[in-house]
Amino acid sequence: MSRRLTVACLQTRPMPDFAAARAEALGLARRAVAAGAQLLLLPEYCGGLVAEGPALHPPAAAEGEHPVVQALADLAARHGVWVLIGSVAVPGPGGRIRNRSLLLDAAGRITARYDKLHLFDVRLSETGIHAESATVAAGEAAVLAATPWGPLGLSICYDLRFPQLYRALAQAGAVMLAVPAAFTATTGPAHWHVLNRARAIENGAFVLAPCAHGPVPGGGAAYGHSLIVGPWGEVLADAGEGPGLALAGIDLEAVAEARRRIPALTHDRPWRLTAPGRAEAVA
Repeated sequence: MSRRLTVACLQTRPMPDFAAARAEALGLARRAVAAGAQLLLLPEYCGGLVAEGPALHPPAAAEGEHPVVQALADLAARHGVWVLIGSVAVPGPGGRIRNRSLLLDAAGRITARYDKLHLFDVRLSETGIHAESATVAAGEAAVLAATPWGPLGLSICYDLRFPQLYRALAQAGAVMLAVPAAFTATTGPAHWHVLNRARAIENGAFVLAPCAHGPVPGGGAAYGHSLIVGPWGEVLADAGEGPGLALAGIDLEAVAEARRRIPALTHDRPWRLTAPGRAEAVA
């Protein structure tokens, strides 16, 4: 198993329909391939995103019929690269959709799928209200995916604020953690870099975080600054603003070295929480 690879996080813009999303994704994917990337990662809702008030209404289609999925599968097979489709909307239960991430191998086959666990239902201000659960059904399982370079832990955007998910993925063997996102332009300046670096440091893993940038059709905006973060917490690449790439060569031996220096993944212990008037609980 090779431990060195070149990774590209593609920074696409939120697009209102399949055709525009496909053109945006393919243009950047071809740039990444030309730059030597072996693993390409795209942002959350890279298959299209539209907001209507606090709710999201991205264009949705079944995996086998999704134009963006099909186009990226063709590209993966043509160039022999692995592609993480950060997320697309697929039909879900009760008339809602799933916010689904798909991992494609170098033959263009889907080898793993992950439905976003934590949905973005927040009130950032009187007008900055987000209610992802109004149209999206939450997933039910964490996913650790196999790649030629080592296990990849899957997550999406708001999951970033739930460190226990990444701890479980790392303790199950993840050496890379994917965080495709459409992180808001409101929270991004304060939280995006800090949270991604924290997840890398806590788990001694590479964090690969492609984030959309620019206005969301219908309202809101995504922050950009797609990141590749090393297991010591160092930012190896930052795509800044606008459409583009965060590109870096990584050596997964750095994961073993970081975990050797600080073996925190082996130091978790049961503990008790005590509070006035409350019984002790074992965590």
